[in-house]
Amino acid sequence: MNKIKKIEDAIAAIPSGAVIMIGGFGSPGTPFSLIDELLRQGQRQLTLIKNDANEAGIGISKLIEQGQVERLITTHIGLNKTAIEWMNAGRLQVEFHPQGMLAEKIRTAGAGSFGFLTDIGLDTEITRPEQLLNWQGQQYKVEMALKADVALLHAARADRFGNLVYDGSAMNFNPLMAMAADQVIVETPECLDPGALPPNQIHTACAFVDHLVVLPRLTSEYAVMEHHVKH
Repeated sequence: MNKIKKIEDAIAAIPSGAVIMIGGFGSPGTPFSLIDELLRQGQRQLTLIKNDANEAGIGISKLIEQGQVERLITTHIGLNKTAIEWMNAGRLQVEFHPQGMLAEKIRTAGAGSFGFLTDIGLDTEITRPEQLLNWQGQQYKVEMALKADVALLHAARADRFGNLVYDGSAMNFNPLMAMAADQVIVETPECLDPGALPPNQIHTACAFVDHLVVLPRLTSEYAVMEHHVKH
């Protein structure tokens, strides 16, 4: 099945108020073109789930600065002065999770489970009393799975069926998010014929992809991303 779709149509299916996972580890793997189209269309009251907040004026920071984001679930925003200012001013709700914990919450949702037990952070401020339980004589924290309405991802290469290959540190969150959202929209600068990708090199199978947007060219932001991936 050919999953190629115009970027306008793919993003138009996202309603205001949606919970959106956005791939990327810093710049690598961030779907800049999909984010820009979301910015252009103007959906609001969004909840974003992303490892980081990019930097001011780049990636999801554009959505924050435009007032389209109500809540951000992330691991850190230290590289984004604007996001810090918005959070401190009460204009942006931010929920922090340790990086490995965020990844596992997403992976758990993608595996079809509802949560998991951990002993990480039991005596810290990231744990609330209602999260604790005893099991086999030990105390654990209950962490709930984290899923989304939509995932926006960037793949280095794909085929028309939606099989995906990621490069470098884009592997950190994109494969997990592809399994943890009801709808998955992927952008790629290189789309090949089915069969051109060796099966043992495919990172995300087409069964997890709903729409594929083929980018006409690399933007300057993608050039930055490719530089980070390769260096």
